[in-house]
Amino acid sequence: MPNDLLLFIAIGFAAQMVDGAIGMAYGVTATTILMSFGVPPATASASVHAAEVFTTAASGTAHWRLGNIDRRLVWRLAGPGMVGGAFGAYILATVPGDRIRPIVSAYLLVMGAVILWRAIWQNRSQHKVPKHIGVLGFLAGFLIPSAAVAGGQWRRRP
Repeated sequence: MPNDLLLFIAIGFAAQMVDGAIGMAYGVTATTILMSFGVPPATASASVHAAEVFTTAASGTAHWRLGNIDRRLVWRLAGPGMVGGAFGAYILATVPGDRIRPIVSAYLLVMGAVILWRAIWQNRSQHKVPKHIGVLGFLAGFLIPSAAVAGGQWRRRP
């Protein structure tokens, strides 16, 4: 038990170092490392979600207090994001964990590559106006590891 706790602390620290350095990827990093150590998907998901509740609340509060929030964009993303998250959770509740694990692993690999590309090669001065906000919100709710697909109700079907 103490070794498990130390493992989770070390992984959380490493994932936060990545997140702090490039401004993203806590969920992708922590979930990937936990699953590679053989932690069951449900435990990895619960651990990442428990940590993100507090870190996201603190970050969101700081951005709100500093006036860094575009309220129109929030409302345009919120509805489709909730629908996507609910759909992703439904899919996970009906698909056996053994079948979804390789899909989530592949998704995490792709997201890791995207994160590395953005951290190393993307020009930070570029600012593109987002298009198709509703579709983006739905896909984010469904796919992002901190949302439904990598963090839903993992279970085995008999």
